[in-house]
Amino acid sequence: MVNNLQNSTLMQDRTEKGKIAMLDALEKTLGVVTSACKLVGIDRTTHYLWLKEDDAYKQAVKSIDDVAIDFAESHLHKQIKKGGTQATIFYLKTKGKKRGYIEKQELDVSADFKPINIILKKDNDSNANE
Repeated sequence: MVNNLQNSTLMQDRTEKGKIAMLDALEKTLGVVTSACKLVGIDRTTHYLWLKEDDAYKQAVKSIDDVAIDFAESHLHKQIKKGGTQATIFYLKTKGKKRGYIEKQELDVSADFKPINIILKKDNDSNANE
């Protein structure tokens, strides 16, 4: 019984260390799971099992995702500062919507339309249903 308890405690300690190492690896790889798993030496399924079962681990992974987005945004701003037209347009389309920087289609429906008349006739011929 004591031996089983020691093994259980050892497994929990190893799992916690693995989670910490995985979080560190995810930060280094900007959230790329496959690369992080290779660095730590665990299978991807282990990472996803931890995500499913451990809310604290899940929150920590989510915060790393936010760091990766911040990293990408900082590079976008660098491209804008360099005069990157595509980066500037992308930024305005996504962040400048409230100022009118949005692509939309305009339809002109001001033409003079004439009504269409549809006349339905009832066929009294008994053979019409055949």
